[in-house]
Amino acid sequence: MKFSPAEEKSIPIVMAVLTMVAYGLFLPFTGFYWDDWPFAWIARFQGPKAFFQAFTGVRPFLGPIFFVTTSLIPPEPLYWQIFALLIRFLSGVLAWTIFRQIWPQHQRQTRIAGLLFLLFPGYSQHWVALTHINQEWIPFLFYLLSFALTARALRAQDKFLPYTLGALLFLLAGVFPTEYFISLEPLRFLFIWVILSDKFNENRQHFIQSLRFWLPYLFVWLGNIAWIAYFYTIGTYDSYDVEVVKNPLTFLQLLSTMGEALWKGGFYAWLQIVVLISKSLTTPSTMLTLIFISMAFLYFLFYLSKSGKGEAETKAFPIPAILIGTAGLLLGRVPSVVAGLPLTLQSSNDRFMISMMLGGSLFIVGFIEFLIKHRSVKNYIFALLIALSIGQQFFNANIFRRDWEKQQEFFQQLAWRIPAMRANTTLLTDVLPVDYETDLSFTAPINWMYAPEHTGSDLAYSIIYSEIRLGGGMLPTLEKDREINVGMRTIYFHGSTSQVIVIYMPERGCLRVLDPARGDQITYSQQSRFLVEAIPLSDPSNIIVISAATPNIPFLVEQKHTWCYFYAKAELAYQERNWKKVIELVDEAVSLGYGPEDPFEWLAYVEAQARMRNFESAQELSNTVLALDKSIRKGLCEVWKRVQAEGPARNEFESTVRQILTNMECSS
Repeated sequence: MKFSPAEEKSIPIVMAVLTMVAYGLFLPFTGFYWDDWPFAWIARFQGPKAFFQAFTGVRPFLGPIFFVTTSLIPPEPLYWQIFALLIRFLSGVLAWTIFRQIWPQHQRQTRIAGLLFLLFPGYSQHWVALTHINQEWIPFLFYLLSFALTARALRAQDKFLPYTLGALLFLLAGVFPTEYFISLEPLRFLFIWVILSDKFNENRQHFIQSLRFWLPYLFVWLGNIAWIAYFYTIGTYDSYDVEVVKNPLTFLQLLSTMGEALWKGGFYAWLQIVVLISKSLTTPSTMLTLIFISMAFLYFLFYLSKSGKGEAETKAFPIPAILIGTAGLLLGRVPSVVAGLPLTLQSSNDRFMISMMLGGSLFIVGFIEFLIKHRSVKNYIFALLIALSIGQQFFNANIFRRDWEKQQEFFQQLAWRIPAMRANTTLLTDVLPVDYETDLSFTAPINWMYAPEHTGSDLAYSIIYSEIRLGGGMLPTLEKDREINVGMRTIYFHGSTSQVIVIYMPERGCLRVLDPARGDQITYSQQSRFLVEAIPLSDPSNIIVISAATPNIPFLVEQKHTWCYFYAKAELAYQERNWKKVIELVDEAVSLGYGPEDPFEWLAYVEAQARMRNFESAQELSNTVLALDKSIRKGLCEVWKRVQAEGPARNEFESTVRQILTNMECSS
């Protein structure tokens, strides 16, 4: 039984609403992540043409895609997130179109497969929009168009040639820009086989005809394989190594890899939200996710119960769907296996799931159709899978929302604490408390903030994580006068370990600049060695305290002036040894009801009070914060030792400070 014209036309509308609900509810609260930042910087400061050069040594056919999209869309997060919604919606519609052309008599199943493709929960990287829309989704959209046109060519023989030519052109546009989909082409042969199933009873003739129709695509595919084999071996190539050639998989490793792909893409991905929310059942975000899942389940249970009534239940769909789905999952895993990259869900590595989405969606629908015979039971299961997938994407969106919020806190606090920097300064830290950015990601916005008029390919600033870069080409050692070299696509930074500011931003607390003159190696000795060992390089004199311009990125929202604002300004005043201003700023923050989450942030205030000879207040606060956190003792001792060393040589002063040091159990 076919859907009515009105019912069929409603499917794109349902998909549009689903796209918005699953991916768009946090649209204004998400931003740039991972490589979005360098790409946005290139688009803003070097222009779209720079992308041709940027991808010359990696994926040269991606340059034109980036050129077109960045020429049309400004480098602002909201526009890219909206564009990502459009691309995801179109991909869902195309997947549904492919499925229904292959199985026109099974419209209920193909509709469900299309909805599950749209929501595929194994892929969490939707919000890294500027990067993944260009690098993967637009080529994937072309590939899906190619599949759809092939199916249409076989169903509409009178227009076979123009549809086939279109399919070949879109195949070229789908496979040459990126190697993500290099292994998917055999799926087309399987699709052709299913479409021709009704025309041939004899398998040999069926195979020959299927191969004949597939042959033009096979030649394009082989040409793409030859191109990649050539490009991977020429000297200019600079991307992933072919690890499977260097370290071939054993038979057991191959079986394990195949099993992992089937398990994660075919089963676990659809249920992982249950595991994720079970770890934090009482949090507001979990409760909201559960509400969304419940509402979606009830709606789709009703929706599915009203659609596709009277449709024949045959094995013409489930068995081919399972077989093609299995092939799609295994073939989709090939590129990342060849590159030696893991398939880890809920991480940046689950971007490799994009090439497994067609297979995963067909597999789960075919599996349930084959396993469950009762229509109403299947409706319950499919409604639950759709609801869980919506919940998974809502859960993911909230993670990216929080990450963008944390990014804004970092950039804002950095601007408060460091109004300007000397050119060629490196910000050095062990790691920052964000999930979806690295030091290379942040180098772009740091330059955007502090060098907004900069032109050319040489960057003025960089940020480096010592934990992951120490010992490599970027940061060979933590000794003075060593070169620092950072390269990203077409942009470069050249600096020195003699011009560094070491920063530290804890999970709970404010960003701070570390200073060896304040004894911060001792104060923060319990932190990561990658942070502590870098502190001797830190030189706060690289900070320009009084700046005419406030560092700013236009699409970052000004943060509320709470404790961290006053703390940053107090630290600036400390840097100028303006003890009175330090006290005034902290007192103002306290009077407004603000206070630190991290007791270490009281140290500057304690020292300012002591420097102003308010010993009673300074000692009382020292005792209070020490009672809160015993690990602060070393920091307090450094403060009082510094006060003692730099104070006047008077017996009364000396005896007071000595007594405080004794009471604090500070060694001499």
